[in-house]
Amino acid sequence: MSSISRRTVLSATAATAALGAVTACSGGGSGRASLPGSDSKGSGGPGTATAKESPKGTPIGDGSTSDTGPQPNQPKPEKLKPGETPPQFVVFSWDGAGATDDGQFARFLKVAADHKAAMTFFLSGIYTLPKEKSGLYQPPKHPAGASDIPYLSAGAVKNTVKLISQAWSAGHEIGTHFNGHFCSTRADGNGVNKWTPEDWESEIEQAVSFVTKWRTNTGFTDVDPLPFDYRKELIGARTPCLEGQKALLPTAAKLGWKYDASSPGGLQIWPQKVQDGKIWDFPLQGLPFPGHNFQVLSMDYNILANQSGGSTKGDPARYADWRTQARDAYLAGFDRAYTTNRAPLFIGNHFEQWNGGIYMDAVEETIRTIAAKPDVRLVSFRQLVEWLEVQDQSTIRKLRTLGVGQAPAGGWAGFLGAAG
Repeated sequence: MSSISRRTVLSATAATAALGAVTACSGGGSGRASLPGSDSKGSGGPGTATAKESPKGTPIGDGSTSDTGPQPNQPKPEKLKPGETPPQFVVFSWDGAGATDDGQFARFLKVAADHKAAMTFFLSGIYTLPKEKSGLYQPPKHPAGASDIPYLSAGAVKNTVKLISQAWSAGHEIGTHFNGHFCSTRADGNGVNKWTPEDWESEIEQAVSFVTKWRTNTGFTDVDPLPFDYRKELIGARTPCLEGQKALLPTAAKLGWKYDASSPGGLQIWPQKVQDGKIWDFPLQGLPFPGHNFQVLSMDYNILANQSGGSTKGDPARYADWRTQARDAYLAGFDRAYTTNRAPLFIGNHFEQWNGGIYMDAVEETIRTIAAKPDVRLVSFRQLVEWLEVQDQSTIRKLRTLGVGQAPAGGWAGFLGAAG
């Protein structure tokens, strides 16, 4: 286990049995995600103003956030034309999204800008709460201030706020990774897998509160407000350890969320809605794992678990081979979809330096390799939702009939022709 956070090995189910060691996660510039017919016109609404307009937008609440208008650098989704080949969507997402000392957040904001990519950052709410105020967090089924990931220093909180602002202004999505990251592997067994919908509602409200009241909780006066209304921007999440989704979904639907990215062991097929058709389900996916006859879940820690047995400081002599294997797993998953059913590819990450930082390098190499290929769209989950929802749902249902690695018989022109 990393000292940064707790992770767990999930029980294999019918969906995950072929994934090897299935494990779960913890805790610029103007990157623009290009969709068919995209432009820079954003969409959004005004926040609740409590002060007069300023160059930094209209402050909301205590001034931790502000309404600066529609999010910049947002593509305009367009409906597929009859017979058109679907884009190859790839979503790179980051769990925790705190400011690390080694500068990984800033690094990938630049990578995204260089390759015209948008990403999703699942912010852990307590990363905006200074350690000395930890008692404000009342986690479900745990004592006040308890957390299985560490609180950040004041300086790191400040940098996190700045980087989250930079990310949103560049066009990236800010989701949530909730707060205390309680996995089922705790000694007391009291993880998020035992939470109720009411527990999740409390956890979400607290995460939002920490993000929207960081100025009150930190006392910082030299940091600009976040340039968005988080209560309106937040439409999706990934749970700690990929656990607890069943109880989360009713609460997510109640809050009007659009998607959830917590499912483990999904397949590389087109997504569907769950929770009575209200929530898009975007699972981490099984990818071909070079050198093995099983698949690996599409997240850095899951690859690590299969390479160094869960140790974040494995044999340095193997780092180069492991880096190549990680990159090639991502590329194999990409190629399998790109050349066949064009199912969106979901890759999850953390800002980390496990095994010498090889997984960060593998992600960057993957982005660099695929970004310029025809029809590739590096988007956030929010942007993918917007594209899916402007399509005829009969088209999405037809796309879902294509299995893993299955190309449409006769090509896309016939498969999605006028009659499709």
